Amino acid sequence: MAMRDRTATKLLDAAEEVLFVDGIVATPVDAILARAGVSTATLYRGFRTKEALVAAVLERRHRAWMATWDKAVASAADDEGRLLAVFDALELTWSRPGGARWCAFLGAAAEYAEPPPELAEAVRTDTAALRSRLGELATPVAGDGAAELAEQLLLVVSGTLAMRLREPVPSVGPAKELAAVLVRRASTRPG
Repeated sequence: MAMRDRTATKLLDAAEEVLFVDGIVATPVDAILARAGVSTATLYRGFRTKEALVAAVLERRHRAWMATWDKAVASAADDEGRLLAVFDALELTWSRPGGARWCAFLGAAAEYAEPPPELAEAVRTDTAALRSRLGELATPVAGDGAAELAEQLLLVVSGTLAMRLREPVPSVGPAKELAAVLVRRASTRPG
């Protein structure tokens, strides 16, 4: 018997509420079940393991993040603005009620020396999407230097996300300013 969409959503919501506050490893499945109001059998009808549930939550977060980033890119006025829109998307994500205090992907990667395959794949997918999208958006700005610029911006984005683990960052302003310097430098290089 397959899990109903409503039940799956309850489990995903509950998992997201507790896992990324208390930590994946530290959160017992019972805490997720209690928050969702479902039985153990119901959980395992839809997800093989706790890690499969976490991977599903990460996949859902990834889709939501990409949609937010798409909106930020669409509202940018020019190529540089579209490239820097990643920071606008972060700001929007963090300003929403219940917005994440930190990056669930970095948190998931940090919790395991050797993450379970489902979680490793979710982190790889998110990282590859960031790298690829930044590279695509960097091409009109940096031409042949797009891949290098994308890597630099990926480091700035990741550093910004990591700083939220250390202390709440009120704004992405400093990161966006640093990124703008990198973008200007890349756009003025001969190439």
